[in-house]
Amino acid sequence: MVKTSNDYLSDILKLNLKDSEFQWLKSVVAQISKSQSRKDLYMAYSLCTAKIQDESITDFGSHDFEWKDYLEIQKATTLEISRVFILSSVLEAGEGFLKPVQQLIQVADKTELETFLKYLVFLPEPKDFKFAAVEALRTNIATVFNAISQYNPYPSEYFTLSEWNQMYLKAAFMQQDLKRIVEIDKMANKDLARIISDYAHERWAASRDVDPMFWRPVSNFLEGHLIEDVERLFKSEVEREQKAATLVCFHSTSVEAKKLLDTYHTHLQKVEQGDITWKNL
Repeated sequence: MVKTSNDYLSDILKLNLKDSEFQWLKSVVAQISKSQSRKDLYMAYSLCTAKIQDESITDFGSHDFEWKDYLEIQKATTLEISRVFILSSVLEAGEGFLKPVQQLIQVADKTELETFLKYLVFLPEPKDFKFAAVEALRTNIATVFNAISQYNPYPSEYFTLSEWNQMYLKAAFMQQDLKRIVEIDKMANKDLARIISDYAHERWAASRDVDPMFWRPVSNFLEGHLIEDVERLFKSEVEREQKAATLVCFHSTSVEAKKLLDTYHTHLQKVEQGDITWKNL
């Protein structure tokens, strides 16, 4: 029998919780599934804080769990994963819990919302909660925004290009770490390249800097003003901007990009050797 993500979460919780905590968790999930009670769900969810000690998850056992690295990079805790486990379990138990879980998320406090957004991908049908992920793009609370935008595979799997573009621009506007956004190359598109150019010109007009990482998605869309923009980066006195321009052109197939590299090749050899990449820029 093939294990689900929820089965793996159960295994991980068993390794990291006290036996009394794990038994309580399993018993409330069983009770909710049996009673099909919205009230029981809400009660169990609210009791998590009192019943589960919030500690870092450190033991993943010998399981070849595809999300192990993600849990580690998000510094998952026992309380967070216990909450996700309850939601995932009741959703697996029947469609009748979809609306109660959606409503639970709508009234969640900031910490609960961050947990929910970070681990959306563990739920049986993540697309059913896209409304919460898209709403998080509108917030000015960095921790909530970063819960959906940083390291998270959800946006590249379920967002439209327009929604993904909005997230990328918002991350730049909020001056968040763009290296933590996943699948940038996969999600790159012509509209985003235009948006990046427009935004950069606004920043330059106001004598403000632009994060060199911001230019990563434009490689395959170098034309018009973007050629001029990248040449401006090559001519910059800021070495990191020169390196970004080199990376943009190196990963481009356009003739114009190759011409720029012929002219501005200070960092080209290190890019070719893999010493300079978007990951270490």
